[in-house]
Amino acid sequence: MDPFLTLLNSFSSRLSEGELASLKFLCQDKIGKRKLESIQTARELFSILIEQRLLTRHDVTFLEELLTNIKRQDLVLQLKQFVEEGEANAPDDEPDVHEKPIKVICDNVGREWKQLMRELDFSDVQMDRVIAANPQNLREQFVQSLREWQKSKGKDAKVTDLIQALRSCKMNLAADRVEQ
Repeated sequence: MDPFLTLLNSFSSRLSEGELASLKFLCQDKIGKRKLESIQTARELFSILIEQRLLTRHDVTFLEELLTNIKRQDLVLQLKQFVEEGEANAPDDEPDVHEKPIKVICDNVGREWKQLMRELDFSDVQMDRVIAANPQNLREQFVQSLREWQKSKGKDAKVTDLIQALRSCKMNLAADRVEQ
């Protein structure tokens, strides 16, 4: 897999809808209005920037400016590290602080993941949308549901809420592992 595309994919999954809207706004002078309106994910935006040669693996200046403008210094630092160190430290080598609990939960919660998501006030409609997007992969359905919950809550998405929901669902082993 291409480490640069892996990095961009990682960024895409970590950007909220509001941040995507800000990125699109900042790209108004580079991308046509019709194209901008059709963009639903940061991944799509990155693809267009690559097509228009505004973003390449050797020139990430424009992306760095965009991320700085939306105040995502964590992503700017990761981008700079990628440029300095190249493929040695690909972004998926070590999950970020927000991804660690998701990985632990997914490793320790099985088919009862829907019960947990309901406990987190994640609607059946939202779950159905995630399931439709990932019809053959139960784990990916769960991962994407947790990420969607995280995006919808924004800064209010707390690990303590996950632990409390796990305990409410009698998933104490998973809760213990997340606490560690």
